[in-house]
Amino acid sequence: MNKETMQGKLTRKDIRTAAFRYMFMACNIFNYESQQGPAVVFGLKKALRKLYPNDEDYRASLDNQFKYFNTTTWMGNILLGAALAMEEKDGLKALDAVQNFKTGMMGPLAGIGDTLIWVLYPTIMGSIAAYMALEGNPIGAIIWFLLNVFFLFVRFKLFDMGYDSGLKLITALGDKLSVFTEAASMMGLTVVGALIPSVIKMTVGLEFATGDVALNLQTGVLDQIMPALLPALLTFGVYKLLASRKVTVIQVILMIIVLALVCSFFGILTV
Repeated sequence: MNKETMQGKLTRKDIRTAAFRYMFMACNIFNYESQQGPAVVFGLKKALRKLYPNDEDYRASLDNQFKYFNTTTWMGNILLGAALAMEEKDGLKALDAVQNFKTGMMGPLAGIGDTLIWVLYPTIMGSIAAYMALEGNPIGAIIWFLLNVFFLFVRFKLFDMGYDSGLKLITALGDKLSVFTEAASMMGLTVVGALIPSVIKMTVGLEFATGDVALNLQTGVLDQIMPALLPALLTFGVYKLLASRKVTVIQVILMIIVLALVCSFFGILTV
């Protein structure tokens, strides 16, 4: 048998198994040398074994997949599905193309995935669910759970889509990836800005009194300048602190707790 002869074609079950194995281990065996490389090998090794009955060919393919790989795990499904299709079609001849394809596309696709999946989706849905929980409504948590179940099937579909479309899906997008990412970022910032006054509550309890006339600092001054001015300023301050990289998220949370306790004790802020 020629060294690059392929035996057996992948079934839909093989594709789903590869997708599940990768998704299950994508973050569990992450390391700072090859990052998701071990998870890629764990995910694809059964499918690759079916493609390469010869041990030497199989090891060559695994070594190629073990190289550095890091992208949003959802987007990784598309890339790995396409990589399997390429190796199924061309065997060892496709190894260089597979590696170049993964290296070239994992960055742009991570931009989309990080924006939509790690920022936009949990920020919007998490904030809505948390706000409904604060109001004593469990529907937000139920929706959050159902959406995560739904998106599990979407992730399987992305792997299928990568496998079925191969290179055509990614190369057809071209420069549109950066435009799409920027548009999604703008939408995410708009949604986060709209959530600030409904989620963050800061009310000043101070009043200025002269004779029989009393002026509430919150309703008489701050709300006249801009409603939800203090929540907006607090959000901006937290953003600047985190952007400076001089403090950690935990430190910022503790600072907010201390500020709230002190201001509440002295009557500066009220519920």
